[in-house]
Formats: sequence, C-alpha cells, structure tokens
Amino acid sequence: MKNAETPVFKLVLFGAESSLGSALMVELLSRQHEVTAVVDDLNRHAPRPGLHFKIGGLEGADQAEQGAAGGSAVIALLSALAPGDLAAQWQMSEALVAGLTRTTIRRVLLVGDFAVLDTPGSYSDEQRKGADQVVDALQRSALHWTLINAPQDFPGMGMEHFRTASGTVPPELDGPLRRLAGVAAGMVDILELGLHRGEHLNFVS
Repeated sequence: MKNAETPVFKLVLFGAESSLGSALMVELLSRQHEVTAVVDDLNRHAPRPGLHFKIGGLEGADQAEQGAAGGSAVIALLSALAPGDLAAQWQMSEALVAGLTRTTIRRVLLVGDFAVLDTPGSYSDEQRKGADQVVDALQRSALHWTLINAPQDFPGMGMEHFRTASGTVPPELDGPLRRLAGVAAGMVDILELGLHRGEHLNFVS
C-alpha cells in the first residue's frame, strides 16, 4: 500500500529498452506508479498492469511532446538512447525541453553523460559547450529538472532480472544488478519526495 501522502505519477520513460530502464520500470511499478515506456518497436513488448508502451522518441520537439503526452513526469535515459554520443544526447535534451514546454508536465529527470559538467577538462570544447547549452535551456524553462550522471551500463538485464530475489541470478550479475536497482530506487525517491530540483547529481555505488 502506498502512503496517502505520496504522489502517484504517470511516468513517461524514454530509453526504457536498457538495463536501467528495466530497473526503473520494476521500481516504479512496485510503488504503484503508472508507467508509459516510449519505444521504437511495440512488437518486442507486452503490456502488463500499470505498464504501457507507445512508439516515439526524442528526434524533435514534436516527437518529444507526443511521447510525453498523458504523463505527469518524465525520465529520459539519454545515455541509453545515444551511448557515448554526447552531441546526440544534447540534441535530445533540447528537443525534450522544447516539447515539454508545450505540455503541463513540469518534472523531468535527465540521465546522461553529464560528467562533462564535473570534469570539463576531460572533454572537447564542443562537448562542454553542448552541455552548457542544455543547462541554460533548462534554467530558462519552467521545468523542475534534475540532471543525473549516467551509471555504468550493464546491457542485457530485463525486468525479470530485477524482479528476481538477490542471490538467484548469476554471481557476475549480482553486483551490477544491485547497483542499478539502487540507482533506480534513488531516482524514484527523488520524484516522490520532490528532491534535487535544479541540481546535478552523481549516484555513488
């Protein structure tokens, strides 16, 4: 049972087809939130109670707006949608910000290669400039945003892995599974408690 004071979100998830996406869907559903996962192929997914799928992406403001329609909050896993491609992640961020300004949605969590903001000397001028532009667009918007550094990815983990009791998965997956499940739980806490608005976070495993 949920605490009556805890808000129930209709969460729109971009980048659901990733290990962190799977962890987030399991965590959100376990807390009785409703999830709409935006994917590029409906045939690979089966809806289940509280979980719905729709075709879409973040290729532009129109597509972002359509994907987010009907939601009350958004999580975008940019690093899952464009692994290692910072320019693409920044473009997706800007499309999402532009799209959400046309909606009533205000809460958004962006997960990407935002470590560029922590150690700018390790990145190119173009990458730093792109990240700064994303932050500037967010600050000028009415969105309640949080930036999160992408955790290390461990491909191939589906929802079934995160629903399985610890100790019943292969030993090499146990550590990564625990870390991603912990990040997912922390992200849902941020949503439920209204924490870290306008901040940049790094989850330490």
